[in-house]
Amino acid sequence: HSFATHSSAAAFKPALRRPTPVGATHRGSLQIVSGTISTNDFKIGVNVEVNNAPWKVVEFMHVKPGKGSAFVRSKLKNYLTKSTNEITFRAGEKLQTADVEKRTMQYTYKDGEQFVFMDMETYEETRVDDDEFSKFLMEGTICEVLSWNGRVIGVDLPINVELEVKMTDPGIKGNTVSGGDKPAEVMTGAMVTVPLFIQIGEKIVVDTTSGKYVKRAKE
Repeated sequence: HSFATHSSAAAFKPALRRPTPVGATHRGSLQIVSGTISTNDFKIGVNVEVNNAPWKVVEFMHVKPGKGSAFVRSKLKNYLTKSTNEITFRAGEKLQTADVEKRTMQYTYKDGEQFVFMDMETYEETRVDDDEFSKFLMEGTICEVLSWNGRVIGVDLPINVELEVKMTDPGIKGNTVSGGDKPAEVMTGAMVTVPLFIQIGEKIVVDTTSGKYVKRAKE
């Protein structure tokens, strides 16, 4: 991956936060995580707050140049604008973690351009605007609906989902050892690169974070 390194971490100083009110850490199925994180501890999917907005770590790379200080090249996605920025932080720099609330909900149906999720305990419905999560979203999928400062900002799908192959070129049936792959369209309309032996109508397991084929689903 190529990363822009000219961005300065100084321009992305996290804002000071008001302390979380006592008793606000757990509300029903909500989990609120707050605190700080070192850039040395970045993991894909970590939520941080930069410039008063919540961001998700999409990619990162630790760099130790021969001269000068170590740094972390990162690619962050802004939950509010849906844009992705490449930002360079100093190694060990502390960032505020974003207070992202997660609620376990089931995707029930699509209403226009919005996706409707239902809280399985309260039966309360939440509407979420379309984003990348919809590529692998099937009705009935249990997801985590994310909120920040009372505003719905996104959806986390299960890491692995089973999807049926709707369209692909006929491969070499039964040949599970020969190399090579081909594009396949799954039931949600997304395209996934699969091995040649995968046939139309088969179910495959897809990694929702990378969009990659994992394996054939078990019958």
